[in-house]
Amino acid sequence: MLAVTILGNNSALQAYDRHPSSQVITLHDQLFLVDCGEGTQTQLARYRIKRSRINNIFISHLHGDHYFGLMGLITSMGLLGRENPLNLYAPSSLKTIIDLQLEVSGTSLPFPLHFHSLQEGVVLHTENYEVNSFKAFHRIECWAFIFRELKSPRRLDGEKLKLYDIPASFYEDLRRGESYAFPDGRIINNELVTEPTSKGKAYAYVTDTLYDDSIAASVKGVDLLYHEATYLKDLEEKAVKRYHCTTTQAATIAKIAGVHRLLVGHFSSKYEKLDEFENETRQVFPNSDLALEGVSYRV
Repeated sequence: MLAVTILGNNSALQAYDRHPSSQVITLHDQLFLVDCGEGTQTQLARYRIKRSRINNIFISHLHGDHYFGLMGLITSMGLLGRENPLNLYAPSSLKTIIDLQLEVSGTSLPFPLHFHSLQEGVVLHTENYEVNSFKAFHRIECWAFIFRELKSPRRLDGEKLKLYDIPASFYEDLRRGESYAFPDGRIINNELVTEPTSKGKAYAYVTDTLYDDSIAASVKGVDLLYHEATYLKDLEEKAVKRYHCTTTQAATIAKIAGVHRLLVGHFSSKYEKLDEFENETRQVFPNSDLALEGVSYRV
């Protein structure tokens, strides 16, 4: 399973009950937090997402609306007795900031915090999935991410499951390709009760960037693309000055890249209503939607 839940879809300031950037990616049985703007903890609680299930955090860049909620989240994890390691993938300067804040506050975390400086290419790889990063085009160092399934879960054959009397508690193991062993030693090979599915899905997260065709090449063919659209198309000149994109620019990237679906977000606080963002984006790329807070989008 691959899905994204939007916690924050605004840029810079909290406005109109919209919050700074933050998303939770569900990939197989793992939760990944992508960016952690102010208020992310509140949003996690609001949408009943367990902090304890987040083992990997990705920070795109060091503008405050993308990481000012991070220290609060990390220290709260410690206060709640977390012991499992936490992996943080971010620009290298963030480690200095975190170490300083822990030092001056006299805080000692009860869990290992592993810091990984972002670089081009694969930054996390397992048997079932991987995460790639590539540079965006912002005023400061900024990274985009692609979350990709490497092995899509197998499809269960309900009739054969009943025929071989395999308990439901083992179904998730079957989806991962494991065979079932009865207590008496009999083995039911996975292929007897499951079928292969289509190739793994991919989700790309691109925030805070100028329009650049090379982004389309980096996200080519992904199933779901989140791309910033800070401004409507009439403010393209302002977008360029602030190293951001407009609705039509985000949609053009999606069109060139041949993605299946586009989500736009990172809306400027100057806009109270977002209807026109959807209208403008769909004029260029019809299969577009707004990234709305509290909504989970299945890939």
